[in-house]
Amino acid sequence: MRWWRQLSVVLALLCGCATSPGGKPPPEGNGPPPPVPDTLPWTPCGRTAIPLGPAPEESDRGVPEMVDGERALFFVAEAGATGQGVWASRGTRGPGSCLVRVLSPGPTGLGPSEATRVGNRVFFAAEDPEHGRELWVSDGSAGGTRRVKDLWPGKTGSEPQSLLEYNGLLYFAASDPEHGRELWRSDGTDEGTVLVQDLDPGPEGTSPDRMTRGGDGALYFLAHFQGLSTVLMRSDGGPGAVELARVPSEGGILESLTTAGRRLFFVMGHLHDPEMHLMATEGGAPTLVSMFAQVGGMAALGGQLYFSATTGKAGTDAELWRSDGTEKGTQRVKDLRAGEAGSAPGGLTVMGNRLFFAADDGTHGRELWVSDGTESGTHLVMDLEPGAGSASPAELMVAQGNLFFSAEVTGRGREPWVSNGTAEGTVPLDELAPGALSSDPRRFVRAGEDVFFTAADGTGTRKLWALPLRPQGQCGASASWQALRRDVVTSAR
Repeated sequence: MRWWRQLSVVLALLCGCATSPGGKPPPEGNGPPPPVPDTLPWTPCGRTAIPLGPAPEESDRGVPEMVDGERALFFVAEAGATGQGVWASRGTRGPGSCLVRVLSPGPTGLGPSEATRVGNRVFFAAEDPEHGRELWVSDGSAGGTRRVKDLWPGKTGSEPQSLLEYNGLLYFAASDPEHGRELWRSDGTDEGTVLVQDLDPGPEGTSPDRMTRGGDGALYFLAHFQGLSTVLMRSDGGPGAVELARVPSEGGILESLTTAGRRLFFVMGHLHDPEMHLMATEGGAPTLVSMFAQVGGMAALGGQLYFSATTGKAGTDAELWRSDGTEKGTQRVKDLRAGEAGSAPGGLTVMGNRLFFAADDGTHGRELWVSDGTESGTHLVMDLEPGAGSASPAELMVAQGNLFFSAEVTGRGREPWVSNGTAEGTVPLDELAPGALSSDPRRFVRAGEDVFFTAADGTGTRKLWALPLRPQGQCGASASWQALRRDVVTSAR
C-alpha cells in the first residue's frame, strides 16, 4: 500500500482547510491515526454519521463517483455555479471535504466519471470546451490534476470508458479517428498512453468492455465486431489478444465476467434458445457448466461461484446456487421459498467466509440472510421489519468485518444499518432524515478510518456522510461497538 500512502500525504495537506463545506466540525483532531496492530478487530464508533459537504456525482449507471484509499476519499462533485470539481476528504479525521480543482464544463455538460485508482494517482474521464471528453489523471493536487492526452483532437473527444487497473497501468476503451473504438493503456503520461491493439483494423472499432482480471492473472474483456459478434478475449496486457469464444451479438454474453478461484465465469445467451448458459474458462476454450432459465448476481467465495438462478420455464423461482466450475459441482444451496415464486436472492456480498444477501422466503418478507455455502448454514440474520413486511436490504458493503447496508422499516424510512453478522449485532445508525422520511443511503465505501456514503438529509438534500470506523479500543468507551449494540438493539426489534 506504499503507493497510496504517498497520495494520502498529499490529500492530508489538501484537507487542512479551515472549514468543511456544508459539514459539522469533526469530532477528532487532524493528526495521523496511531499505529494499529493488524490483529485488532475494527468497530463503528457510535451510530452518528457526520455530513461532509456535497454529494459525489452519479454516473449514468447510478453509481456515485467515489474512490477509496487508505486514508482519504477521492470523489467528483459539484463545485458551485462553475460546474464540477475534483474533491478529497479525510472524513472525521480531517476538516471535511476539500475542493482540489474545478473542471470547466464541456460540450455535453456531463461531469467527470469512472474514477479509478492506479498506484498513487486517480484516473477519470472528463471534458473541457476545447478537447471534449478525454482521459484525466490526478495526484490529489490542483497542479497534478490534468488531461493525460488528447486522443481525438478537437471537441469530439475519445470518450474513455471501462477503466481498469491492470499490472500497474490503466486499461480503457477509447476512440480515435484512425482506429475507431479500441483498447488503450496509460501510465499517466502523454507518451505512455498508447493503443494496445487494433482488433478490427480501420475506423470501425470493437468497443472493448467488461474488462476483468482473471484468476490466472490475465486480462479478459469483451470485443464487439461490426455489430454481429461478441467475442471473449484474453490478453497479457500487450498486443496479441487471444479469442476464446465468439457468439452472435443478439443474445450475446449477458452477465458480467466474474472470477472465482482460477476460473472466469460468464453467462452466454442465444437468440433462439430460451435458456442461459453458465460458462467457465481457465484461460482456454470456455466449457458449459450448466443451463438455467435465468442467471444473475454473481459473487466469489472460497474459490466457488455463488449466484441467483431460476430453473422453471416461468423464470420466477430464483434461488441461491453455487458452482465449482463443473456440472456435478453446480448445486442449489437452499430452496428458501419452495414453489414457483422463489426467494430472489440479491445483493450477494462476501464477508469473511460467509455470503450475505437479501431474499424473501415468503414468511418474513425480503430480509437479510447469510450462508456458509451449506443448506444448514443458510439462515435469516434478522427480521428487520417483523412479519411479512419487507425491509428490503440494499447497497450491501463490507468494511473490516462490518456489513453496511440500507434498509426500510416502519416509522424510520430507508436509513443506514450496520451488522457484524449476528442478529444482536445488526443495528440501525441514527436517522439522517427524521421519522418516516428516507435518507436513501447509497454506495458505502471504506476509506481510511471512515465509512463514507451519500444520503439525503431532512430537507432532501443529498450529501456525503462519514461514520468513524476504528480498531477496537480506539473509539472511546462511550462510542464503542458494545455501546452501539446495547443502546439500539432493543429499539431495532
